[in-house]
Amino acid sequence: MTQLNKQWLLKQRPVGMVSPDNFELVQSPMPSPDLDAGQVLIKTLMLGFDPAMRGWLEDVRSYLPPVAIGEPMRASGVGQVIASRNAALPEGALVQGLLNWQAYSIGDPAGMIPPRILPEGVTPGIALSVFGTTSLTAYFGLLDVGQPKSGDTVLVSGAAGATGSVVAQIARLKGCRVIGIAGGAEKCAWLTDTCKLDGVIDYKSENIDARLTELCPDDVDVFFDNVGGDTLEAGISHMADFGRIVLCGAISQYNEETPQPGPNNLMILVARRIRMQGFIVIDYLDRAEEAFADLANWVMGGDIAWREDIQEGFENIPATLQRLFDGRNQGKQMLKLADPQ
Repeated sequence: MTQLNKQWLLKQRPVGMVSPDNFELVQSPMPSPDLDAGQVLIKTLMLGFDPAMRGWLEDVRSYLPPVAIGEPMRASGVGQVIASRNAALPEGALVQGLLNWQAYSIGDPAGMIPPRILPEGVTPGIALSVFGTTSLTAYFGLLDVGQPKSGDTVLVSGAAGATGSVVAQIARLKGCRVIGIAGGAEKCAWLTDTCKLDGVIDYKSENIDARLTELCPDDVDVFFDNVGGDTLEAGISHMADFGRIVLCGAISQYNEETPQPGPNNLMILVARRIRMQGFIVIDYLDRAEEAFADLANWVMGGDIAWREDIQEGFENIPATLQRLFDGRNQGKQMLKLADPQ
């Protein structure tokens, strides 16, 4: 067995745009799990990348502690158990969890997010994409926080991303009229032709406010926002009375050296009695099987489309994170390190 563990550690906190220079590639001793206590040794096969990872680099109070300087970067992943005395996590099993940017990790069933065995037939790519935390975020954020009703108009920003595309399609399946906001003709065409949205706004070539006036003459009942900034402000202006705004992310703001002020139209929330609420998917992990059951039915029925953007190579891990913030990713961003044995 290899005696060294490759890791990407956080070297310095980013100021502005995150870059590979914020991380350091090292070789560390192989982790030693307490096999008698049920811990297992996991070899990383594939890593997932999400915009939320940028927030974990900030030294501020949040729903998870910040990644410390000198620690491996936190990340979801799929791996294979290679050492175990735990019958529930046997050697050879494929598992999903927080594996971080490293070749090997310890899986602890008593941890905050314990490793979970992949269902038979589910590949690492599917586990991290359509059956991953981004889809759980979409499911609970839309249905529990947004509470759409059949006939509602639902607006989704970041609609071509891993979370936004699933939000938009669940809304469609629930009988809603769905408008998406995305960047670039190719992404917008995918949303219209494959995901079957009712309308799409290309923020790179169109004015969001003007297009919302055209596409949503009766205003928006539910706005699922992944972008923040000017997009959030435009969406607020077009909300219906008693509308619901779901705050999932603000990818337009994550790499700003100085946070953008605003929105400047928050009094609309008062006048139109709008509810605007943030949420975090870890609050719903005890209900994950509920979401997986519905997602599995929709996926097997061909009702939800998704895309996987898979890079390769341990040396390319930091650069793959950066792809999320310059718009190069096409769907769920992942990186493959190895095949199952």
